[in-house]
Amino acid sequence: MTCNTRLSLIVAGVFVVVVGVVFAVTRLSADPAPSGADEAAAVAARPDSLTLPTAPGSTVTFVEFLDFECEACGAVYPAIEQLRGDYGDRVNFVIRHFPGAGHNNAEPASRAVEAAARQDRLEEEMYSLMFETQAEWGEQRTPMDDRFRGYAEQLGLDMARYDADYADPAVAQRIQDDRADGLALGARGTPTFFVDGELVEPRTYEDLTGALDAALAGS
Repeated sequence: MTCNTRLSLIVAGVFVVVVGVVFAVTRLSADPAPSGADEAAAVAARPDSLTLPTAPGSTVTFVEFLDFECEACGAVYPAIEQLRGDYGDRVNFVIRHFPGAGHNNAEPASRAVEAAARQDRLEEEMYSLMFETQAEWGEQRTPMDDRFRGYAEQLGLDMARYDADYADPAVAQRIQDDRADGLALGARGTPTFFVDGELVEPRTYEDLTGALDAALAGS
């Protein structure tokens, strides 16, 4: 699976269409999609999905299926941070893993994020660090496990626990379960966004804010 390349971002947090970059996601048949908005929303955001962080009392959920090695995900990351700044007190922002088959270090990066998440409050720090350092380790054929471990040390994690969680088959299974949910919902690339289980295919930053405003107005 490849990255969606529809969107790029300028520093101010506004999407721009980059000349010569084409968005292409093939909608292929897969497992039966969830029927109904409530079922789709339940699949898009599971009770144990990573949330950055929870907005108390919120009834609206924004979900991104992402690949930490995906350049498009890295490009859109500042926009998601902008959204969180504007809506984080009213909207739950959930991340789901969707590592691409062509990205050798995407799944290990997800395992590092999950291992950090198991040490409470730190999933956001590792999540951010992955995108902020993506240029240093992305698109590499060599394994980056040691680099990710260095990030964990940098964050002050309990390294014995990190090592155990990083290698835990349950962590790898969780990542695969996230990907399976994404496929069931129709995701074929990254980043893919859902608001309350409804697919959002933005061309501008305002498409994302509009989807959130509409969901908030209807909640």
